[in-house]
Amino acid sequence: MYVIVVYDVNVERIDKVRIFLKQYLNWVQNSVFEGELTKVELKIIEKGVKDLIDQEQDSVRVYVLRNDKYLKTIELGTSKVKLSEII
Repeated sequence: MYVIVVYDVNVERIDKVRIFLKQYLNWVQNSVFEGELTKVELKIIEKGVKDLIDQEQDSVRVYVLRNDKYLKTIELGTSKVKLSEII
């Protein structure tokens, strides 16, 4: 499955969330990660992020697609990460 994670996390926890997500997904923009995951990896991310955030203050959205075939990305402005750096 293809997953996009978008988060708005207090600055005190943002590095922990970013470092954790970087283990599984590609960092494509400030507070945005995406990439292919297995169901097990998605569960690990859900639990790991829950453990890192303050659920009363922070917000994390996870968009799950069957695969990236159904994803159309429109990018405006400069790209934060070059595709060649991800691969």
